[in-house]
Amino acid sequence: MNRQKALSAEARRKTILSTVLAVICVIYVLPVVAVVINSFKENTYVKTDTFALPTGDMWVGFQNFIKGMTFGNYPFAKSVIYSVVITILSTALILLCTSMAAWYIARVNSLFCKALYFLCVFSMVVPFQMVMFTLSKTANTLHLNTPWTIPIIYLGFGAGLAIFMFVGFVKSIPLEIEEAAAIDGCGPMRTYFSVVVPMLKPTMVSVGILEIMWVWNDFLLPYLVLDKNLYRTIPIHIQYLKGSYGTVDLGATMALILLSIIPVIVFYLTCQKHIIKGVAAGAVKG
Repeated sequence: MNRQKALSAEARRKTILSTVLAVICVIYVLPVVAVVINSFKENTYVKTDTFALPTGDMWVGFQNFIKGMTFGNYPFAKSVIYSVVITILSTALILLCTSMAAWYIARVNSLFCKALYFLCVFSMVVPFQMVMFTLSKTANTLHLNTPWTIPIIYLGFGAGLAIFMFVGFVKSIPLEIEEAAAIDGCGPMRTYFSVVVPMLKPTMVSVGILEIMWVWNDFLLPYLVLDKNLYRTIPIHIQYLKGSYGTVDLGATMALILLSIIPVIVFYLTCQKHIIKGVAAGAVKG
């Protein structure tokens, strides 16, 4: 009897937990559903019937997508190219520099390395708003306000999390492997690229995915740093979908938001197993 009561209580607990998690999932998915629905809806009905299905007079097909991509004098394709360039360059720079720095920090037991590591960890909790005004001035002074130089700024902001994850994984690599490579005549650089990098692959994939999703969706940093008359990313392009007297075409805005999040969703669903594997591999050890 007691066993049956325990099983019944466990079943009720699982049912309640499943219901709560289902409600939370619906709350998180609802904004995405709203974006999809309103992307095909007449602009007038986006405000008045936000969650209504686009039927009848509401349905405009792909007109919002065409309007959003052709709005203004700045080509949408150009914004896509700059977003891709900034994302690829920033991610590659972050992976290369932070993995090398993490390897050095994990292998050299010095006060400097410990201080540098804690500084990187501390940087993850510093709000961007604390430095954004001085950052804008510094970027203009150092000519870091182009798509080819802004990855240097992204390196500074993305280094904390990347080094934190890489250090945890490097600590799990047996030091004897690197010592054997040194005995065979490998220098530090060859040891890193031939021995360490292949073993860092799971964490590199995980960090790379997280950085790509961050840089691709970022609005504030490019908006503060880039010359918006010459360079615009997709989020900045969406911000400029304004007509006369500050009116915003919400239908076109939703359409471009949908276009911008589709690559991220597909990319995440394709690589989510690597994220879990990399985070588990990069857990702090020792």
